[in-house]
Amino acid sequence: MRLRNLVTETESASATETSKTFRQNILFHETRHACTSVALLLCGSNILFSFLCLSFLWLLPAFAEARPIAALDGLEALRAGFAGISDFSAEITQEKKLALMRRTMTMSGTVRFKKPDQFFMALNPPYSSRMVLKDTQLQQLAGQGGVPNRIILPPDQGLGRWFAKLATPVTRLPEGIDIQADLTHNIYTLVIRPLSSGQVKGQIKEVMITFLKDGTIRRLAILEQNGDKATMTFKNLRRNIGLTDTDFQLVPIE
Repeated sequence: MRLRNLVTETESASATETSKTFRQNILFHETRHACTSVALLLCGSNILFSFLCLSFLWLLPAFAEARPIAALDGLEALRAGFAGISDFSAEITQEKKLALMRRTMTMSGTVRFKKPDQFFMALNPPYSSRMVLKDTQLQQLAGQGGVPNRIILPPDQGLGRWFAKLATPVTRLPEGIDIQADLTHNIYTLVIRPLSSGQVKGQIKEVMITFLKDGTIRRLAILEQNGDKATMTFKNLRRNIGLTDTDFQLVPIE
C-alpha cells in the first residue's frame, strides 16, 4: 500500500513538473512572438515607413468622417512632424491577436529612440524580452538566461541611411508600396500596404498609422498575412530628453 502511494505521488509530481515545463515553453514562444511584429517592421525592405510607425503612439478617440487627401501629402506631414524630434521614451501597451491560436496577448513595456540610428524596446513579465537596434545591427533577448539573437541588416536598410533621407521633403511616393491617406480634425491617418512581387509576399499585409501634425503618432495597427494583428498605444511620452548610448544597451533580464 505504501509502495502504491509512493508511485502515485511520484506520478503526480512528474505530471505537475511536465505541465509546468509545457507552460514555460508556451510562454517562451509567446514572448518571442510578441516581438515578431516589431522585428518584422525593423527588418523589412521598407524600413523607413516601418520605423516611423514605432514613433510616438497615442490612444485614438472616435472622430467624424475622414476626408481623403493625397498620399504624398500625408507622407510628407509625417516626415515633417518627425523631423523636430531628436529622441523620445514612452511606456507601451501592445495587444497581439493570434489568428491560429484564437487568443489575445496583452503586453506592456517601454521604448526609446535616439537619432540618428538607435531604438530600444523592453517588455515586462510574463513576456519579458529586450530588443535593441543600432543602425544595421538588431539584437533580441527573450526570457531570463536567454541567448541574444543577432541579425545584421543589409547596408541599405540601416536606420542611419533612412533618417538621413528625412532631412529633405518627400517629393514622390516610394515604389512597391500602396499608400492611402486622410485628414480629420487635424488627425492624419496613413494606411500602408506593401505590394507583392509576382508570387512573393512579405509577412506584413497592412500597417495603419494615425498621427498629429507635430509628428505624435496616436495609434499603430499591424496586420500580418497570417491574420495576426498587433495594436500598440503609448503613454507618458517624453520627447527630446537627452537620451545617451547607455540607454540603448541589451542588458540581461532579471
